Amino acid sequence: MEAKASLRHARISPRKVQIVLDLIRNKPADQAMAILRHTPKAACEPLSKLLKSAMANAENNFNMDRDSLYVSECYVTPGPTMKRIRPRAQGRAFRVLKRTSHVFITVKERE
Repeated sequence: MEAKASLRHARISPRKVQIVLDLIRNKPADQAMAILRHTPKAACEPLSKLLKSAMANAENNFNMDRDSLYVSECYVTPGPTMKRIRPRAQGRAFRVLKRTSHVFITVKERE
């Protein structure tokens, strides 16, 4: 049995999220939460909320034991990119790409 949670259209680049997801993959849920709490990255705050949501889904919807949960799967995919214009010298304009992410976390119970 597994419980999932997803975060869509997060306003952070997928590259930045992937670095933090690699830290918590296959870790026990409480240890993953501690890693997210003490890692100084911008992606940690939304990811900790997402992990809390996945743990709550496991506990309330599937009656899993909170102490035996671990992060079985976590990945990020790129969301839609917002295109913006940055004014430059001599009337030119450069394009700024504001990237978004779709993040997915799955927790399972250890046997």
